[in-house]
Amino acid sequence: MTLDLVIQQLVNGLIVGSFYALIALGYSMVFGVIKLLNFAHGDIYMSGAFVGLVVFSFVGIWVGNGWLGVVCALLASMLVVGLLGVVIERFAYRPMRNAPRLSILITALGASMVLNGGALALTGGRHFAFNTDLGFAGVDISTVHITYTQMILVAASVLLMAGMQAFVSRTMYGKAMRAVSIDMGASRLMGIDVDRVIALTFFMGSALAAGGGVMAGAYYGSVHFFMGFIMGLKAFTAAVIGGIGSVPGAMLGGLLLGLLEAYGSSLPFVGSEWRDVFVFGALILFLVFKPTGILGRSIVERV
Repeated sequence: MTLDLVIQQLVNGLIVGSFYALIALGYSMVFGVIKLLNFAHGDIYMSGAFVGLVVFSFVGIWVGNGWLGVVCALLASMLVVGLLGVVIERFAYRPMRNAPRLSILITALGASMVLNGGALALTGGRHFAFNTDLGFAGVDISTVHITYTQMILVAASVLLMAGMQAFVSRTMYGKAMRAVSIDMGASRLMGIDVDRVIALTFFMGSALAAGGGVMAGAYYGSVHFFMGFIMGLKAFTAAVIGGIGSVPGAMLGGLLLGLLEAYGSSLPFVGSEWRDVFVFGALILFLVFKPTGILGRSIVERV
């Protein structure tokens, strides 16, 4: 593998890994607080991409199809889809909070099917172009061309993830989230509004997934109703590898998974069709040898 290929795959891995990490954060936050595997999260990502496309199409009439339009679409999508996550939590998950784990897991799968089927019905299964005027200007390192768009997308993802980590670790609501994740009943007795904290968790996780959807749509140039399926599975894999329930673990897992996918598919006699094999093969290995993930911790059940 030449140095140019190493640099190019590093760039590709960081971009894809940053998308994985943004979505994996939602998985980890929800699981960390209420121990729910929110399998509708990939479809939240898809919904964010479509909301961003609609907003981008409207605001582009006045501000153009450049970065200002993308930023407007990003902020609007994060707000709208964040509220969608709150609605799903309120009407789908909250009534099932004290139900058996299998029941709420089935509810999560049902919510995923509703979002996916709704998008299919509204779009007719078509692919929609996310046409931007971001251009291909950038810098050259040897024969590798790195665009400013790629740099900005990675930087924006890192900024969102750093902001989330700062919120969870340094604010009162972040402390409340950590308290609820440790003992929901004791948190309620101490005066914490548990329902509000859980709703905020869903809002932030859904907003990050929506941000990832808009950035992915702008980067790849298209959106479709099925785009959240495989992305959701890979983001879940990233959360498991990093340590599900850990915010830094979700970031680390997403970036590592993106790099593994990029470098694995560039090995001799291996093509891009093998990238999913590397991803889910890594998931199996972690589940067998280190099920808590890189930064996860074993939970001791007290009787």
